[in-house]
Amino acid sequence: MAAAGDGPWLDDAAGRLVRPFTVSNGRTQPSIALDLMSQVRATGVTPLGYLGPEHAQALDLCRLPVSVAEVAAQLKLPAVVTKVLLSDLVDCDALTTKPPAFHHTPTDRSLLEAVLDGLRRQL
Repeated sequence: MAAAGDGPWLDDAAGRLVRPFTVSNGRTQPSIALDLMSQVRATGVTPLGYLGPEHAQALDLCRLPVSVAEVAAQLKLPAVVTKVLLSDLVDCDALTTKPPAFHHTPTDRSLLEAVLDGLRRQL
């Protein structure tokens, strides 16, 4: 007979069996400021100590530069939980971050027009 913790983390009918904030130990504030469009990338440094399976999944997704939003989408976790996980990895030097290119002009007209064009194509 399998122990309760031996089952799958996801169930097709019920969805995620572990609450998202359990992954971040209930933390809702990352240790560093991360924007959804911030780029994160693995440094190749192996984190010391125990990090959960979600940390390992996030690190694997960051082999190439990727946005925080994309990591959250791939992990199927809320953005705030993903930011906490990624900040843990930055704290142990396993990830580096880079602010988005439009960091100083977040309302860049060309970016907004590209988003609008993409939305129109979807509708």
